[in-house]
Parts: sequence; C-alpha cells; structure tokens
Amino acid sequence: MGMMQEFKEFAVKGNVIDLAVGVIIGGAFGKIVGSLVDDVIMPVVGLVFGKLDFSNLFLVLGTAPEGTARTLAAMKQAGVPVLAYGSFITVAINFLILAFIIFLMIKQVNRLKRETPPAPPAAPAAPPEDIVLLREIRDSLKK
Repeated sequence: MGMMQEFKEFAVKGNVIDLAVGVIIGGAFGKIVGSLVDDVIMPVVGLVFGKLDFSNLFLVLGTAPEGTARTLAAMKQAGVPVLAYGSFITVAINFLILAFIIFLMIKQVNRLKRETPPAPPAAPAAPPEDIVLLREIRDSLKK
C-alpha cells in the first residue's frame, strides 16, 4: 500500500474529520469567550477595582528611552523588555471562564445521559425447532 493511499485512509477517517471540526469550532468559541471577557467582564471588574485596566499592567525590565509613553504598546514598539502580567491575568480569566462553560456543558450532557433509561435487555431468541425436538427426545429418554 502506497504512502498516499495510507494518508488518504487516515485523513478521511471520522475521528480526524471530527477533530478538525472541533478545532475550528473551538477557535471560534475561544474568540467568543475572549470578547465576553474583554468587552463585558473586564470593564465590570475594572469598575469594581477603580477603573483598573488589566491589559495595560506591566513591569518594565529595561530602560525606556526618553519620551516613551508609559503604555504597553509604546514600550513594546520601543523595543523595551516588559513583563506584561496584565495580559496574563486576562488570558487566565479567559481560561477560567472557558473551563467553567465547558464544565457546565459536560455536566448537562452527563445529566441527559443519566435521564435516558437503559434499553430493556432483548429477550433471548427462541431455539431452532430441531433443538427443541432434540430436547424433548432427551427429556423423554430420561423418564
């Protein structure tokens, strides 16, 4: 079997296609959660903590040139090494929200699985007629 044939069989297996669909949907879902955190949750958290903007929290590790604005974007553009821990906080919050949403989804799926009653066991198939006759003969010989 040639390598191309093996690759074709691998690529068209259901698991590979399911994985590709999952990755695409996961990427889109990640963008939705990112927007939820950046546009909805972080402004509320910033309001509670006094207009704190997590995305612009950083620690300068080098020396900044004179006249460089004290923003993360300006520091990065000037080539100053910075520890952008505010970005990390935002990503960590994104992860926690995403993990919680996935937890709720899995919990719901498991609940639905438990609610579905198991199918009753199938009745054993009736033995063929020749087996029935042989059993009758056996039983009559025992008497």
